Amino acid sequence: MENNSNNNKKGSIVYLVFVLAGFFAMAFVFDAMPRTKYSELEKRELKEAPEFSWDKLWSGELTSEISSWFSDTEPFRDDFMTLSMSIKDLQALVLSDDNVKFKAPEENIAAEEIEEEVPADERDVAAFELNEAANDGLVKIAHAGIMVLGSGDNVRALMAYGGGPKAGGDYSDAANRYKRTLGAGVNVYCMAIPIASAYYCPPKLRDHSKDQNATIRNVYSLLDPDVQAVNVYSVLGKHVDEPIYLRTDHHWAPLGAYYAAEHFAEVAGVPFRTLSEGYRSDTVHRFVGSMYGYSKDISVKRAPEDFIFYQPTGVTYETTYVDYKTDKNFNVISETKPYKGKYFFTFKDGSGAAYCTFMGSDQRLTVVKTSTPGNRRLLILKDSFGNALPGYMFYSFSEVHVIDFRYNNKNIADYVRKNGITDVLFAFNMFNVCGTAGPRLKKFL
Repeated sequence: MENNSNNNKKGSIVYLVFVLAGFFAMAFVFDAMPRTKYSELEKRELKEAPEFSWDKLWSGELTSEISSWFSDTEPFRDDFMTLSMSIKDLQALVLSDDNVKFKAPEENIAAEEIEEEVPADERDVAAFELNEAANDGLVKIAHAGIMVLGSGDNVRALMAYGGGPKAGGDYSDAANRYKRTLGAGVNVYCMAIPIASAYYCPPKLRDHSKDQNATIRNVYSLLDPDVQAVNVYSVLGKHVDEPIYLRTDHHWAPLGAYYAAEHFAEVAGVPFRTLSEGYRSDTVHRFVGSMYGYSKDISVKRAPEDFIFYQPTGVTYETTYVDYKTDKNFNVISETKPYKGKYFFTFKDGSGAAYCTFMGSDQRLTVVKTSTPGNRRLLILKDSFGNALPGYMFYSFSEVHVIDFRYNNKNIADYVRKNGITDVLFAFNMFNVCGTAGPRLKKFL
């Protein structure tokens, strides 16, 4: 019996030695081989090597963490994924009778229950006279239900929209509550920003993506009379033959945000400068955005585009940031002291992060003080679509404050009063209009 006990102890020690040796060997291999901490394809930070602890070792958690880290940070990850996409693209060339290439969709990104169907004759898209010649008539459903249109240099990837014509009520209710809470001295505006499929979804896939204009009409119909709607749906529709949406990214292009900002200035009754009057353009060439990672379609990567943005030149401004640190659930757990920084960030040609040109990050509070006279101070409550708007407001307001609803720990009513805010703009894309924006915004009052 004693010999068996000693043998068991020796076996346990040997097993432990092998586990530890394997852990350190993998750490050595991964440190020795070239790898990145950030995936350009997936637009995310990769997992970090797990920290060793005896408790995690005995529970088996350490083995699980090592496995997850090992697979997430394999050397040349993006290169192998790109190769895999190229092979899959060659294997998925079966076309239906209407020239639609189908890949098995996994999860529809806009997976909201549809309350009722919208008759096709209620759609307004046809009135925009979209030139679809560049799409070559070829469309396909890629990973996660992403629609990929066209071929060659003109490929465009679109997210399908699943909201119904009665969706967005929480968004309207949030705007109404802000107005009632903030009172007559503060103007409240509500903007629902269409995603690109509102304008570029081809007729053969119209059933795949629902009518955003029906939702937008519902949102604005539910606003109190003293909440001002900023309806950019038709405004953007007049410019669909211009690059108002990015082809390879889920965001609108800075040009689309410009037309929306112009309309907002008109509704708010503030000065506004046209692009020719007060801006210079800059370009990041060979930009491929988030839709490459979402769609996992190699044709998106092979169709880079120019990311063109506009910087105001006839106004001076000073930008102050407070950065937020969040936990794994994106709850704010700490913040930095205010510090000065640049508003427009610079990215090299080929960078997939070019949309971060504006303010550099979502996880921060931004305050821009401008040389524009007067006491109009704007607060923009937004998601990432709203990032492209503030830079067009420097000629319109003496101060522009920007808060992302996903990374906020402040009572907005207190913030408005403390900072003398006169105007509050809700600026959210349609997924958040029908999703978490309304309920979360109401928690901030």
